Amino acid sequence: MSKKFLIAGAGIAGLTLAKVLQDLNYDYEVFEASPEVRGIGAGFGLASNAMKAFEILGLAEEVAPLGHMLEDFEIQDWKEKTILKADTERLRKNYNNENFAIHRADLHHFLVSKIDSTKIKTSKKVKLFEQSFEKVVLHFEDGTTTEGDFLIAADGINSTIRQQLLRKSIPRYAGYICWRAIVEDKSYNSKKSIETWGPNGRFGLTPLINHQIYWYACVNTKLNSEVYNYTLSDIKNQFKDYSGQIRNTLQKTTPDSIITTPIMDIKPINNYAFNRVLLIGDAAHATTPNMGQGACMAVEDVCVLYDELIKKETDILLAFEHYNLRRLKRTHYIIDTSRLAGKVAQVENRFLMGLRNFAFRNLPQSFSQSPLDDLLEEDFMKV
Repeated sequence: MSKKFLIAGAGIAGLTLAKVLQDLNYDYEVFEASPEVRGIGAGFGLASNAMKAFEILGLAEEVAPLGHMLEDFEIQDWKEKTILKADTERLRKNYNNENFAIHRADLHHFLVSKIDSTKIKTSKKVKLFEQSFEKVVLHFEDGTTTEGDFLIAADGINSTIRQQLLRKSIPRYAGYICWRAIVEDKSYNSKKSIETWGPNGRFGLTPLINHQIYWYACVNTKLNSEVYNYTLSDIKNQFKDYSGQIRNTLQKTTPDSIITTPIMDIKPINNYAFNRVLLIGDAAHATTPNMGQGACMAVEDVCVLYDELIKKETDILLAFEHYNLRRLKRTHYIIDTSRLAGKVAQVENRFLMGLRNFAFRNLPQSFSQSPLDDLLEEDFMKV
């Protein structure tokens, strides 16, 4: 009799895992709290490590056309002077590095198309779970229950399942807010992602397919301050002294397209496997977006779990334990490094900004790009 997996959450982690379980002929169901499965968000990066994971899972050739391949990444000051430029030629040579920017909804639609739609149950918000030596029971807010052999928590940073297991593991605020949107701009013809650091905050521009631009802007503020109520007009005023391209992009933005989010992560936890319950994606290791690795880590998780399920076909609990050992160190590194990168990027004091910018412009690239090298040099599939 086929073992049944219950997957809480129909985000990138949950849907990718559903495809893997389907390919391995396991029974599964996906439970999504929202009334429909859709990619909430704007654009994000799929770095070369994520594309390698998709390749192992047999999906890379179909995922790549959904994204816009990025050839360069540059950090500028608000006067458009270069602070830091990635040595993309070296990265491509050393790591076969190809990075893509993709619309979250496009990846969601693709993943949904790859699995049996009858296996996805919407409006199923998890209330709590129970587990015994033989099974797991999920209780939902609507009063219904379901049971299976294993439970995969892919229910995001606010994971009900993680917080039942680890009551102190709650999201922590990084100190800044982020606005995001996607605009159409047929005049923008670039394969470069540019991030601007300045006294009024950080602003990023990344091209997507179909003449679209994904933009994001981060400003330091206290949690739930008046900045959370900023209108498009306020955002335009916030960045009025930044580049013409930034001002032009904001001019093309519609108010209803803007997503406002406090930037959160979770403090690294010491375990992702709890007998029949396993944490993956943001439920396990939500990180700030500064390294562009949130979705990438989720896809890596699924790839490693896929590897373990193949090797430990007759002992899934052991597969969970080995997954846990293989993922902890790498995901902890991403959380800590990304949080530090955000603090560096969000400096708004002009004196400290000057010191930071001078340092990045004059230090060897081997120093400034060492976090990226550390990320790409490590084989996430190593045992």
